[in-house]
Amino acid sequence: MTLLADRPRVTRRPLRPELRRGFAPLAGGAVLLTLLVALAVPAETWQGGWAETRDRTHTTAVLLGFPLAVAAGCWQGGRERRRRTGELMETAVRGPLPRFLASALPVALWVAAGHLAAAALALLATWYCATGDSPYVLVPLADTLVLGCAALAGQVGGRVLPWRLTAPLLATAAYVVLGALSYDSRSTLAPLSPLLDTASHQVPVWWQPMVTVAWVGGLTTAALLALAARRRATALVPLTAATAAAVLLVHTGDDGLVRSNPIALRQVCDTSTTPQICVNARFEKLLPEVTEALSGLTGRLEGVRNVPVRFVDVPGRTGEDEVRLPMITPLGWSVVGGELTDPRRYAWEAGMTLIGRGDCDRTDPALSRVDDAVEHYLAPNPMRDHFDELDPDVGAKKRARARLLAMADEDRRTWLSEYFMTADVCDPKAVPEL
Repeated sequence: MTLLADRPRVTRRPLRPELRRGFAPLAGGAVLLTLLVALAVPAETWQGGWAETRDRTHTTAVLLGFPLAVAAGCWQGGRERRRRTGELMETAVRGPLPRFLASALPVALWVAAGHLAAAALALLATWYCATGDSPYVLVPLADTLVLGCAALAGQVGGRVLPWRLTAPLLATAAYVVLGALSYDSRSTLAPLSPLLDTASHQVPVWWQPMVTVAWVGGLTTAALLALAARRRATALVPLTAATAAAVLLVHTGDDGLVRSNPIALRQVCDTSTTPQICVNARFEKLLPEVTEALSGLTGRLEGVRNVPVRFVDVPGRTGEDEVRLPMITPLGWSVVGGELTDPRRYAWEAGMTLIGRGDCDRTDPALSRVDDAVEHYLAPNPMRDHFDELDPDVGAKKRARARLLAMADEDRRTWLSEYFMTADVCDPKAVPEL
């Protein structure tokens, strides 16, 4: 009985101690911290837009999280060599595959958890100030699985090459390969990169994240089984799945892996103003704020003829009676955290879009004074005082502004109707005098 009592206890749950302490939690914490720092520095460029949040978290996860996951797994894979316990582990009761998984799964799970926490925090940061659309959860979920697979693949590399410099070298190689595939989008192999480049008005096709997981996961599983399984021929099954996924990705190509986002092609409009104000449906909740910012301009245009019917905010060319709304995207300029940063400047930019003499080779000074007076009446430049100090023709421009403001309301509406009929004409003689 004494001999039986003195026998060492075999841990029935070998994953528990690895999950609770040691290197695995540190690896997960490193992934979480790295991704949060990378996301936080340019937060104003994605916070508030669901598509921007999706793209930023995806790019950060693949370009930074993937190499870090590979390095973490690789370092864990070389643990037995560093501790010189390889021969001892060979005598263990468990087979090579259970021993491998007992060491590799905790790191993979912690790495995946670190990314999932970072992605969840990014979605939360956008949720409270989102201006429309809806979150895209499939992409971060797929990235979580891809990072877990990267940690397992790194573990295989650490077992095959148990050298202290293997981890940083593999991480560097992963970063270079991902960057090269993503940079050269014309390459036939570009679709094999887990990093899918999408514009804010695009979404991945519904099956792309799942096929990417099948490609990366199948390749990782095949390498794992080839290294540690008793019957290495079983590696052919996941290898076949990975090959099928790779063929589908390459055959489809980068252009076929994304499609236009239907909501980005739709507008929501306020038809109570002149011109009407339409914003992209991705920013539907921003419409009242934009309408309020342009209320002074649209109020002064009430009853004026020959102005565009509406401001529009969709990709592509505008219609004949439409003018483009000042830029909402890219986020971080006009809009930060779901709010307009400078409503007065935004109104001035909207007013400038109504004056279309950008194609004129040279603008006559008399014509410039008329345009300046209209600009100042509709929505003056917030920096007007500064520019006036630098303008040698400021005296004549101020007199033109004063004459427009001194007109009776009906006379001003009549004059503005004639003015907007010639808003894109370069001949000063064709524009009504002021």
